[in-house]
Amino acid sequence: MDLQNQQRVKDAAEKFGAENVVVVLGSSDAEGAEIYAETVTNGDPTYAGPLAGAPLGLAVYHVFEPEIRQEADEAAWEEQISMMEMVLDTEKLGQAVKNMREQYAKYPL
Repeated sequence: MDLQNQQRVKDAAEKFGAENVVVVLGSSDAEGAEIYAETVTNGDPTYAGPLAGAPLGLAVYHVFEPEIRQEADEAAWEEQISMMEMVLDTEKLGQAVKNMREQYAKYPL
């Protein structure tokens, strides 16, 4: 997660309260999704960005997880996401994020 996005997440958590922020990831690889999820829950593991040492504990999900999928507008999903759903390992992506959420998140969806 780049430094600008880390700052945006940090600002949102400060402005709205960490318990009111949900991060939805759309990473196409499980390793990246896991690192991004760790960053917004336990802090930046590289200790390079604004979230270094900042365990926000945010609720984090991958867009392919059922909790997010069921909330999506069907037409928008079909237009924007469905093609990627066919070519990516959606279970692996969701599991990578879920593992970090279960380990570090403090706030439920």
